[in-house]
Amino acid sequence: MMKKFSLLLTGILGFALVMTSCNNQGKGTSNGALTSNAAERVYVAPGEHDEFYAFISGGFSGQLSVYGLPSGRLFKVIPVFSQDAEKAWGYNEETKPMLNTSHGFVPWDDSHHPDISQTNGELDGRYVFINGNNTPRIAKVDLSVFETTEIIEIPNSGGNHSSSFVTENTEYVVAGTRFSVPVPQRDMPIKDYKGNFKGALTFISVAPENGRMDIKFQLMMPGFDYDLAHPGRGDSHGWFFFTTYNTEEASSLLEVNASQNDKDFIAAVNWKKIEEYVNGGGGKKMATNYAHNVYDESTHTATSTMKKEVLVVDPLEVPGAVYFLPTPKSPHGCDVDTTGEYIVGNGKLSADLTVHSFSKMLAAIEAEKFDGDAYGIPILNFEDVLAGTVKSGGLGPLHTEFDGEGNAYTTFFISSEVVKWKVGTWEVVDRQPCYYSVGHLMIPGGNSRKPFGKYVLAMNKITKDRYLPTGPEVTQSAQLYDISGEKMELLLDFPTVGEPHYAAGIAADIVKARSKKIYNLSENEHKYGIQTDADVRVERNGKEVHIYMSMIRSHFNPDNIEGIKVGDKVYFHVTNLEQDYDVPHGVSVLGANTAELLIMPGQTESFVWEPKQVGVWPFYCTDFCSALHQEMQGYIRVSPENSNLDLSWSLGE
Repeated sequence: MMKKFSLLLTGILGFALVMTSCNNQGKGTSNGALTSNAAERVYVAPGEHDEFYAFISGGFSGQLSVYGLPSGRLFKVIPVFSQDAEKAWGYNEETKPMLNTSHGFVPWDDSHHPDISQTNGELDGRYVFINGNNTPRIAKVDLSVFETTEIIEIPNSGGNHSSSFVTENTEYVVAGTRFSVPVPQRDMPIKDYKGNFKGALTFISVAPENGRMDIKFQLMMPGFDYDLAHPGRGDSHGWFFFTTYNTEEASSLLEVNASQNDKDFIAAVNWKKIEEYVNGGGGKKMATNYAHNVYDESTHTATSTMKKEVLVVDPLEVPGAVYFLPTPKSPHGCDVDTTGEYIVGNGKLSADLTVHSFSKMLAAIEAEKFDGDAYGIPILNFEDVLAGTVKSGGLGPLHTEFDGEGNAYTTFFISSEVVKWKVGTWEVVDRQPCYYSVGHLMIPGGNSRKPFGKYVLAMNKITKDRYLPTGPEVTQSAQLYDISGEKMELLLDFPTVGEPHYAAGIAADIVKARSKKIYNLSENEHKYGIQTDADVRVERNGKEVHIYMSMIRSHFNPDNIEGIKVGDKVYFHVTNLEQDYDVPHGVSVLGANTAELLIMPGQTESFVWEPKQVGVWPFYCTDFCSALHQEMQGYIRVSPENSNLDLSWSLGE
């Protein structure tokens, strides 16, 4: 029976993909689904700016990509959880601590779900938060500099997938575990999973004055798998909603064994009630280990602190804080409309969309209309919380967003389409194909009280015949649809970095106004930073040599260094003295086994070079800076280990 079910599901997926591909053969060389003026509508003339920023997760690249909409132009790749040689992220001495974890230095992760900070339910453009899925972490990207400034590890978790999503005033960033695990971790038989594993839902507070993150509490839920989540808004502010699957608590062959129950759950969590309980002294401190890594903009240096405990809360200790809403089995997305009344949590194996009602949920709770419980957590009756059903939406529903005009848009993975429907009447009003196998979609501001509307961005897993072939693997892609009219119109598709899972979009004007142009040199508090060429020097301390170097168009100071010996550990501490917008400099030395440095105006960065051979080795600027960029170079002389040659250097005079 299990094998037949698996073969049937595989057949459906394959048939849908083949039919979609066959039906659209040749569209790469013709007008295809595009309207005749699509190119004009995505064209952004030289010197003009895109209307929106789109922050698209890099999936297995571990990064966050910044695109402009409607052009689809890639502006930047922000390194987050993975080393990036272009920017020396995770290579230079300043950022290595950002990739520290309780498991050691982990220079890779799987980034999935970005979310933008909010104030009063509206996007404010201060931060983007994004999750690391493999080694559970949450990162904060400061949008004044488009750099990762904080990463916090999530203990008691495995597969940090149900994150990162922020509450209406960025009180919390929430991180739900995909895999339930033994809590605390211990050696135990996997077959004893059921009833013994726990699913941690982590609420991370965000300080309003500086965005500093801290784990406020972890809610220890039953051992299900927790998928996507969204916060309540409006009347439902103070609640958080998580989809769950594998309520069967199976531990193997989940494609069959986790689809036995007719329904799984949406977990409705009243975080306001739990917060009150915690503030009153509730919860228990639990010993654990997790890293909290913070980049200081003044010192231009990150520090990593290993935390030793976390506050855990048993949901049964806070009556009325957690309820289960039955929803069709194997749900993925969990999406809340702009009013906060409707919660969409549709099963991937259903052709219909199920919409739950927040007000009906409250009424059912008040009337204590429960259909049993799961590990002591009340289960509400499905019919009592049902707002409506979107009939025959498509095959494989995944994710829904809202345009603020009373319309919802849902992706269907198997039938490869975006479907538009009316909130309240549940009527399907339009559908457009995707190329192919769409996962998530994004409307700028779609996860807020006030979406900007105008566009839907669909993120696709497979492209097949859409692009030039590049060996066995073809690029992943995104497609842009105009939703300003009654019918959606495909405008553009473009390749993406890594595998796009999810995206967050915001009006460009909100972010542009806060964008930092330089680091003020007078505020540089880096331990090895310098203010002027008068501070340039080279110092020896045993086998350690520290070079305090400056760079400015178009020379290094010093540019010739002698007295270095084989076996020395040479630290280059390089300060960019520029105070002009968009004039970074780079530096690398022959034989360095780390990345080059890329240093912004007013910033200091460091790398370590350990010479293994005698000789005279060049270093140079790696980032084009002026007409005399080629002349921006120098030499470092390395003598034998037993040499008596003293340190000397030229001051570039």
